[in-house]
Amino acid sequence: MSAAPKHDVYQAIADSSRREILILLAKDDASIKEICEHFSISRTAIVKHLNVLSEASLVSDRKVGRSKIYSLQPEQLAEVREWVSYFEQFWDNKLSMLRHMVEENVKE
Repeated sequence: MSAAPKHDVYQAIADSSRREILILLAKDDASIKEICEHFSISRTAIVKHLNVLSEASLVSDRKVGRSKIYSLQPEQLAEVREWVSYFEQFWDNKLSMLRHMVEENVKE
């Protein structure tokens, strides 16, 4: 029996720095050094964020020489997409109501 992951997708994306890392990795794979260049936080903090993302299976890493290169694993975000898509019905309803109200006010 395998141990449950320490962090799930929702915990991983709860932090804005981790979300920024995911956006960065969506553009291209990157080393820790390259990732650090985009942040004003310490390398240690970046490594901790990458570990959380890795535990949630949102990123993977591979060794290239002496560097670790990180890659986005977007498949895990499907769970979040499915959960959020449920709530689209409420957004769509509110937007429809707003559009109706605006159209009624324009007619007057």
